[in-house]
Amino acid sequence: MPHSTHQTNPQQWHSHQSGPSSLTHLPSAAADLVLLGDLTGRYAAGSYSRLASDGRSLVLRTDHQGAAEHGHRITAAIACHVARIGGTVDHLTQLLLHPDHEGGRHARNIALRSGQSRALDYIRRVWAGASEAVSTTRALNSRHDAYEVLAALRDRIETTPWRGERGRTALRVLRAHLNFAETAGGLLHHASERQTAEEAGISRTTLRAVYEKTLKPQGWLRRLRVGHGREGSTWYFNVPSSRFRTTQYPPDPALEEWPTPETTTTADIDSTVLARLMGHDAFAHHGLGSAALMLISALQQRPHQTVGELVATSSVSRATTYRSLRRLAMHGLAHRTGETWALAPRALEGIGTRLAAPATDLTPVPAQGWAEVAARLGTSGGAAHRKALHAAQRAAYRQALDRLTEHRSKAVVIVRDGRQVLVPAPRPDEIPPAWQNADGRVLDPVTGRAAPDWLVATDGRLILITPADQRSYDELAAAHAEALSEWESAA
Repeated sequence: MPHSTHQTNPQQWHSHQSGPSSLTHLPSAAADLVLLGDLTGRYAAGSYSRLASDGRSLVLRTDHQGAAEHGHRITAAIACHVARIGGTVDHLTQLLLHPDHEGGRHARNIALRSGQSRALDYIRRVWAGASEAVSTTRALNSRHDAYEVLAALRDRIETTPWRGERGRTALRVLRAHLNFAETAGGLLHHASERQTAEEAGISRTTLRAVYEKTLKPQGWLRRLRVGHGREGSTWYFNVPSSRFRTTQYPPDPALEEWPTPETTTTADIDSTVLARLMGHDAFAHHGLGSAALMLISALQQRPHQTVGELVATSSVSRATTYRSLRRLAMHGLAHRTGETWALAPRALEGIGTRLAAPATDLTPVPAQGWAEVAARLGTSGGAAHRKALHAAQRAAYRQALDRLTEHRSKAVVIVRDGRQVLVPAPRPDEIPPAWQNADGRVLDPVTGRAAPDWLVATDGRLILITPADQRSYDELAAAHAEALSEWESAA
């Protein structure tokens, strides 16, 4: 979505406008959003944007659907700001349809394409959603208020049914993000993919699938900024609408189970226990699995439950519940008394017990810790291997950043006769012929293979190609020669 180059002075509008529709009643950030639009790309985060060459700012793709979504987010943000200061839909309409307000470009485009009445209907719908959002949210005035919100979010997570293997994996990821949010002291937190995968005890591939197929579509998480360099991504917790809490689930083979009639609309687990245990190798996919995590969390929340009750409180199907309880009993971590099940005294430590008079035909071999359980199941070393792999990937990535830093520097300009003259950056000497390939590529002298980021220009000099370079090698060489000539004449 192209931004206007019109630079309106905010103080000018502060002096000329009055009333609730004026910019003086809005916070400075909201007034800048109305006047200048989304200059920082805050509302453009998503699949329709990409990082610019500096690695920080966002550049919109040439996608009409993405541009419309970006404009709608800006409009909704302005509507929320107006609702917070006690404005009305008329005040919002005046701000959006003002010809000099860049933040209202999306609404004005609708008016140009579809007519004024259609634009007014759109503004009324946005206002209705913004008013509901503002009236149902709570202003956080202190860290204590933020922790109360996080506690309410934790209760919502614990009472939401997470069905199937995909849902249980999503719960692990969501609980990892909740750990980061509690450490940060608010819904806004920072976390990288590797950090989250290690916390949840899953692979990065599974993590990305959970993000795209479950948590983002259902509105639990929103990524405000993609991580770059040594900084993790910026995330924000949302509370999904009630339309996702329905029992009408269609049969989905990816969920690995069918919905059962006895499954209720709410669950009842202790997510703190789940957060403590989910990083152990014993709960890997081919070990006890996420279903055992859910059952342990449900039994810790309320001991002595029947299988029917566990199906409801843990959101695990009846067949999977029987299978997981049998596995836990084999390690002495859970015991059956009559029709009810309960955890062993030190089950949360992975230490099982043998009943003096077993109530079942099982012959449990008590475990002596989660490491022993993982060794029996053949899943030992998964977490250590994952951490070692991530550490190697981080080291390689940082080395690549350091190499780029060595070769890339900020442009230096001087002012000559009222105009800026680029100071050409020093270029390397001509490369030896042994390092040149027939097609103009550069051979790495260590590996003997072509280096994908380096190419030889027409003048025989090395040129580092970055993702932001859209010009050919001849154009890059000509631009350097022109800058060099201009610099020499100015000097």
